[in-house]
Amino acid sequence: MCYHAGLVFATFFPYVGLSMTHQPPSVESSLEPAEGWHCSHLFYSFNRTRLQSLSAAELAEGRQQFAAALTSQGDAAPARLQTSIVSGQKADFGLMVLDPDPLKIDAIHQRLVSGPLGATLDPTYSFISLTEVSEYVPTVEQYGQRLVEEGETQGSPTYEAKLKAYAGREVAMRRQRLTPDLPDWPATCFYPMNKQRVPGENWFTLSFDERNRMMAEHGRTGMQYGGKVTQLITVSIGLDDWEWGVTLWARNPEYLRDIVYRMRFDEASARFAEFGPFYTSYLASPEAILAHCQLA
Repeated sequence: MCYHAGLVFATFFPYVGLSMTHQPPSVESSLEPAEGWHCSHLFYSFNRTRLQSLSAAELAEGRQQFAAALTSQGDAAPARLQTSIVSGQKADFGLMVLDPDPLKIDAIHQRLVSGPLGATLDPTYSFISLTEVSEYVPTVEQYGQRLVEEGETQGSPTYEAKLKAYAGREVAMRRQRLTPDLPDWPATCFYPMNKQRVPGENWFTLSFDERNRMMAEHGRTGMQYGGKVTQLITVSIGLDDWEWGVTLWARNPEYLRDIVYRMRFDEASARFAEFGPFYTSYLASPEAILAHCQLA
């Protein structure tokens, strides 16, 4: 039995067990991605029973260390940190944290649970992922081909103007996907999602052109909400239970409802999308979180 297991393992991982002289060329080891950042969504609730056991002095110290753990300043601070009050009973507050170093992100959690309020915090959900530039974001050349498919004449003044405008946006778009600045729009929503893998409706057996066509439709729907909603898609394949994480920010909560409802009719979503739990929250400072949760 052990022999057969080892044989199967070696079939899929042929270099395992070989001598060092037969190893493939070495690849640099690092916790930091070659491009992009690690991203974690962390959600917590306060345990009210345990809170009642704290003295006034312990609670005061706990509030101070809670705010210090969630500061966006100093050497220990991650590249991006956003805190919010979660609506509903799934959690009391949430964090979105991004940094090249995953341990710098995890240190936020460790500082929270190690402080005076640590014993009163119940982690309710977490999701880890990486920022990425989707394969469906067109290059300048691909965008030019799309313009032709949509009826523009290659080389025409309108074609050239649109192509130049896209080329100017592309660099900023790719940077925003890999090392994003987080908007300060007040309403935010996070949810994980998969693409279906069932017989007859398997996203991963479709051709790239077919998938690209559906994602282009999906993108056009999203652009109708420009100025109202913005998003960040992070990839979690191989890292977490779901394949992607979707974070939305909106100028008003009703826009979250509107865009998600409208995009469900797109073929890519209607046929192939599977959604996990939704966490809707409202941006707030650590101090505002404590006050809202009656710890101030």
